[in-house]
Amino acid sequence: MFRLLSLLAALAALVAWPASAAPPLQVYGSLPTIDEARVAPDGSAFAVVAVKDGQRQLLVRQLKDGATARFGLGEVKVRGLDWVGSKDIVLTTSRTGTLLGVTNARRREHFQGFHLDLRTNKLQRLLGASPGRQQTGTHMKAKGKNADVTGMLNVLAGPPEVRVVSGEPTLFLRGVAFRDTFGVLTVFKANLGNGQSDVVEFGGKETEDILIGASGEPLAQTVYEEDSGRWALKLRDGPRWKEVRSLQALHDRPYLAGLGRDGQSVLIGEMADRGYVLREVGPDGALGEPLPVENVDDLVFDPVSQRLIGAYALVGDEDRYTFFDPNDQRAWRSVQAAFKGARVKLVSWSNDRKVIIVLTDSPTEGPAYALVDLNQKKASFIGPEYLDLMPEHISPVAPVRFKARDGLELTGYLTTPQGSAGKKLPLVVFPHGGPAARDEPGFDWWAQAMASRGYAVLQVNFRGSSGFGWDHLSAGFGQWGRKMQTDLSDGVAHLAAQGVVDPKRVCIVGASYGGYAALAGAALEPDVYRCAASVAGLSDLKRFVDWAGDRGGADTRRWWSRFMGAENGRDPVLAAYSPALHADKVKAPVLLVHGRDDTVVPLEQSRVMAEALQRAGKPVELVVQPGEDHWLSQADTRLAMLNAVVAFLEKHNPPM
Repeated sequence: MFRLLSLLAALAALVAWPASAAPPLQVYGSLPTIDEARVAPDGSAFAVVAVKDGQRQLLVRQLKDGATARFGLGEVKVRGLDWVGSKDIVLTTSRTGTLLGVTNARRREHFQGFHLDLRTNKLQRLLGASPGRQQTGTHMKAKGKNADVTGMLNVLAGPPEVRVVSGEPTLFLRGVAFRDTFGVLTVFKANLGNGQSDVVEFGGKETEDILIGASGEPLAQTVYEEDSGRWALKLRDGPRWKEVRSLQALHDRPYLAGLGRDGQSVLIGEMADRGYVLREVGPDGALGEPLPVENVDDLVFDPVSQRLIGAYALVGDEDRYTFFDPNDQRAWRSVQAAFKGARVKLVSWSNDRKVIIVLTDSPTEGPAYALVDLNQKKASFIGPEYLDLMPEHISPVAPVRFKARDGLELTGYLTTPQGSAGKKLPLVVFPHGGPAARDEPGFDWWAQAMASRGYAVLQVNFRGSSGFGWDHLSAGFGQWGRKMQTDLSDGVAHLAAQGVVDPKRVCIVGASYGGYAALAGAALEPDVYRCAASVAGLSDLKRFVDWAGDRGGADTRRWWSRFMGAENGRDPVLAAYSPALHADKVKAPVLLVHGRDDTVVPLEQSRVMAEALQRAGKPVELVVQPGEDHWLSQADTRLAMLNAVVAFLEKHNPPM
């Protein structure tokens, strides 16, 4: 059996709110107390990114003596945490902006890497100025072994990766280097001692990804011709690249997934009759049969050899890890057994896969990070994901099943206020974003916040959601504002027929695609909803497709057009299901919240909707959040959004 020990001392400086019957919205709307967590490769320590009052800090705890080092990071948005050996940490951050000196540069979320040397406690930017280089704006001139580089950007084009080269952990970075005047995907090897980064491999103009082998060698690359839709896989053949597979993929193109089970083959995801399958391509280019895993949400690789050892999928409401080695499967079962009744997800592990960080999610206590030592058969809590969250703040979540009006089986989750009788409740329909995503069982901070105010909250995995197979996903193609929308109102009818909710007290709230669904609910099904709140939602589909196509190219335009049902330039279809073009039909008050720094759905989408509603004489409020992105990454604006939405609900759909 495992012993559970508290390691909350690692977060002792973070003070919790006292428990109360009506928790402040900060309990739910504050940023997670723990943002990232990773165990050192040798299992001697772990590091977490902790958040308090919007300020992030890095905590590094030694497991032998419990010593904890703290490093202040400020308000920077941390997107990744990686160890390189046991004395070096790499942080990936992002910021919104344009790149100076880049022609036609658009405002985007740009990623940068920083190296923290635990021996000296010094922080240094990666792909920044280094010996042999002279920084010039966002470009850097290169000399010596990088003479082919006429400039490079100091931003990352992919997550950092660690490989063992000649017995030493080595950091590899994907960036963009300029050869003459054209920027190409480039792999760099970072020297953490002097801060210099040397070119390992240049991509070409059409290169979209480069796979780094177990020993740091470039092993494979994929290229994609956007206009024609031609995709190809190339394998390294001595000093050259050899094309071994190609196909036309105007939609659903293949992708590089990593190394295969033998550590030598290349793993690709490729569209088959009923969704993506995983295949291994050998060094000779031979294509293997699909691997025996379906509806994969994530892949599990050995931290040293980088070979594929397993896969993760959320099957229904079950977190299912499938390992190819029976010993690995037995070990994972023992990890799960330490947290009975909770969801358990793998976060990080040591090189020998014996010291593991997991994220657990208890239906009564909420999510928390824990450290599992398989050698000592001991499990120790690192800390809760939300420090202020108490068991009495968590409302019960139950799965729901119902049929859409055309007979399609749908599932979802219903959160009901703690202590409620579960009858004639006011309801908030809360569609997820994506839309090719899904709602999951367990703790949802936003749904829980609304339930704490007396609302039942319905989350539906409508057609077009991922995670339920290709048939369910593709059933959403062409159904924006149509069956994807009525799937939500069919859920309302189902709960009303059971007497769980009051059909006269229903509002709809969502973000991103969910924000579109909220606006479409108000405009296209005006008799269903009493109020609608959209956070970073779409309102004019043609404007959005044109904007996304200008930024992402023909492939991006094709993807969105297919999902919205407007392939071949059928603009009337987009107009028919754009809420901003049907503002005159809206009966309910509307709240619009949008971040000024949103680079996924532009602020223009909420402004267009606000102007259309104002012209139609409809009640609308627009809240523009300065400095906020699409993911509610900032502490103050995330909480401000939640306060605004809850106040809006309480005004227009009082819970009592």
